[in-house]
Amino acid sequence: MLTALQTLIGNISTLMYTYILVALLIAAGLYFSFRTGFVQFRLLGESFRVVREKSSDKNGVSSFQALMVSTASRVGTGNIAGVSTALCLGGVGSVFWMWVIAILGGASAFIESTLAQIYKVKDGHGGSRGGPAYYIEAALHSRGLAALFAVFLILTYMVGFNMVASFNLVDSFSGYAFAGPSMPIAAGAILAVLAGLCIFGGGKRLTKITGVLVPVMGGAYVLMALVMIALHIDLLPGVFRAIFQSAFDFKAIFGGFTGSAMMYGIKRGLFSNEAGVGSAPNAAASAMVSHPVKQGLVQMLSVFIDTLLICSATAFMCLCSGLEPEEALKGVPYVQAALSSTFGSFGQWFITGSMLLFAFTTILGNYYYCESNLQYLLRRDAKRSEMTVFRVVAVLIVFFGAQMDFSLVWDTADVLMGCMALLNLPVILILAKPALLALKDYRRQKEEGKDPRFKAASAGLDHKTEFWN
Repeated sequence: MLTALQTLIGNISTLMYTYILVALLIAAGLYFSFRTGFVQFRLLGESFRVVREKSSDKNGVSSFQALMVSTASRVGTGNIAGVSTALCLGGVGSVFWMWVIAILGGASAFIESTLAQIYKVKDGHGGSRGGPAYYIEAALHSRGLAALFAVFLILTYMVGFNMVASFNLVDSFSGYAFAGPSMPIAAGAILAVLAGLCIFGGGKRLTKITGVLVPVMGGAYVLMALVMIALHIDLLPGVFRAIFQSAFDFKAIFGGFTGSAMMYGIKRGLFSNEAGVGSAPNAAASAMVSHPVKQGLVQMLSVFIDTLLICSATAFMCLCSGLEPEEALKGVPYVQAALSSTFGSFGQWFITGSMLLFAFTTILGNYYYCESNLQYLLRRDAKRSEMTVFRVVAVLIVFFGAQMDFSLVWDTADVLMGCMALLNLPVILILAKPALLALKDYRRQKEEGKDPRFKAASAGLDHKTEFWN
């Protein structure tokens, strides 16, 4: 029965990513890039400036804290194991297609997060919350469609992605002598307990923890990649040449697309940076800023941090080692073997430690999204007993994810995320106008030398939003 389920989910995943999501992702990214005048390039410098701004409300979350929550979710075990899998199964050209998806996805991330800010609502603690479920109901007046998205998000992040994070952490221990049959149970239990200690502290504790851990772990990981590149600098030109040659091997791509560098690059790029999926807007809506565009720019930056920085760090650590990717090494073992070839046992332990931190922060970031959507489904702040049950379930999922099968875990997460994207991408294409008008208003105020402040009327939404009137 498990084999049949695995085959069914694998077939659905192949159908979604071969024929549907590829076209929709690229089309949406291109459309938003042109409509915003390639905001991901023109206002990249501005995104670095606004991320340093403090919250406009002492009870609210700052742009930086919201960025760290979304980056915690984006930068996870997929940045290590997912990139390695793409290299081993799709080839080195998959790196190029991850870059393409990130660059185009920056515009999609900007639009969805700006919409989340425009249509956010007040929470019961003096702050705000929102996301696709909220802007779907507010703008399209469809409670059913919004609720369906909220359900898919909870299944994707609390079930699919958190199982992946837990599984990948356990997989990182597979090469050690002490890793016996009980390792998945022990590692899953430890990770579940650590996650539970933070999750039961609520959203405020989650933002504080991710605000500290994410910059530290990301900085250490990129530094290790730079050291690896410096030690093998003579191999770097060949690595770039192989990436571009493999990326444009169209005979291989169209001869067997489902196993090609393009397909794996797009799938792993989407899984990693989540642009257009509808996840990051849940964090974006919690930020208290003077203009929605500010948080749109900040979340655009998160896409680049995730894919152009962290995913690229993994790819170059592996490829600059001189160790060829092969199917038998897919996942964490390839990255561990690559670093071990240069740094010995320290390299293996470094990746295991990175996996622990990445899995931990991913679980926290993912859970943060789920709480907001639970509140949406309930149409009120959840009672203490309801939150306790929800948090216990989240912790148990982390534990059981460590015991799952490789293909079933990845394909389940891919399918659930694909369902979110299939709902969110058409919605933001339909609702793009308010976000584009907000961008126009932001640029006008900047040209006038002002610190932009938003009024709903400037986007044709006077008295149609809970904030900004």
